[in-house]
Amino acid sequence: MPDTELTKKENSSKQSETQVLPSGEDLGGAVWSVLETITDPEVPVLTITDLGIVRDVKINGELIEVTITPTYTGCPAMDMIAMNIRMALIENGFTAIKITTILAPAWTTDWMSEAGKQKLIAYGIAVPNKKFTIAADGVECPQCKSTNTKLLSEFGSTACKALFQCQDCKEPFDYFKCH
Repeated sequence: MPDTELTKKENSSKQSETQVLPSGEDLGGAVWSVLETITDPEVPVLTITDLGIVRDVKINGELIEVTITPTYTGCPAMDMIAMNIRMALIENGFTAIKITTILAPAWTTDWMSEAGKQKLIAYGIAVPNKKFTIAADGVECPQCKSTNTKLLSEFGSTACKALFQCQDCKEPFDYFKCH
């Protein structure tokens, strides 16, 4: 079998068939397509590619290596994300998989896609804003767009978010902290 060609075996009780997966650049595109479907376990409206935590995909023969960076050191979701990457790739016929986590350079909210930021707003989470070094009053409410907001807690539903309340529409909301 050539280095760039992988096979997919699906076993059923009746038959076994072999399907040839894409090779070369098409293989890298196929891997990225799978990664674009994997959602973040803490913010399920975002994919791991929306978040920008997938740093690289390398293909060496049959080995697919996916390099990821946590949103912050010690992020409890990273083990689940690595498992979800492995499972999604296996479900799509990739069998030789290596997940590598790197801490440097440190993840930054600048790596989030614009589409991801729009998904956050639609989901009711305020997007990171570099003018706030530390979350402070005045973060734009994702519901009514008012900046008449108040910080309730530096920690929201997850450690990477802060909890705010809009003083106009009275809705509480999470703010995705800048990193």
